[in-house]
Amino acid sequence: MHEIGVREVIQFAGMTFNEETLIMTWITMAVVLLIAILATRNLQLIPSGWQNVLEMVVVWLHEQMDATLGPKGRWLAPMIITLFMFLLVSNWIGLVPKMASPTNDLNTTLGLALFVVALVHGLGLYIGGMKYIKHFFQPTPVFVILNIIEEVAKPITLAFRLFGNILAGEILIIILLKLLPIWMPVPSVLWLAFSIFIGMVQAVIFTMLSIAYLSNAFHSGEEH
Repeated sequence: MHEIGVREVIQFAGMTFNEETLIMTWITMAVVLLIAILATRNLQLIPSGWQNVLEMVVVWLHEQMDATLGPKGRWLAPMIITLFMFLLVSNWIGLVPKMASPTNDLNTTLGLALFVVALVHGLGLYIGGMKYIKHFFQPTPVFVILNIIEEVAKPITLAFRLFGNILAGEILIIILLKLLPIWMPVPSVLWLAFSIFIGMVQAVIFTMLSIAYLSNAFHSGEEH
């Protein structure tokens, strides 16, 4: 039985690890890798099947990046595409019986959010140097406090939004399956379809916000 909130943990080198989250994360990565292999093993000029699906994702993300980051941001495309595919598969895999989404664990979502924010500041410093630091003190030095609070809030809101939506979806599906008779599958099917939609929307939101934050780093570093 899949129990929400009950996690098997293991101890190693004085640290605690969530066994279920680790296993599901590796399964998610394997699925993403499998999709990439299926989509690229026999490339065709006129795409079909998995190649067509993955090309649609790649083209869409390239368009979003070009519109937000500009041509200079294209080198980030592999990371952004991988992030989106990982989030999408991760959000959906918990809808499979006896499996759980890695993103229903706050450790996963917070880790992803911190990675994105660290990358943003790293790129900002690399591109703009002191100009990037200077933009935190604009329009007046007093605003540095508000800007720091905003930066601290970014990973928190990214992490909790994704975590809360995915966890809530899985909880409600389990409740519906337990409460409704077997001959009344319609509500469960409808909620499952809605959860699939929500999983996709949350992957899109997380990815688009990540692109927007990266754009701020690019533009802040190029100011003045």
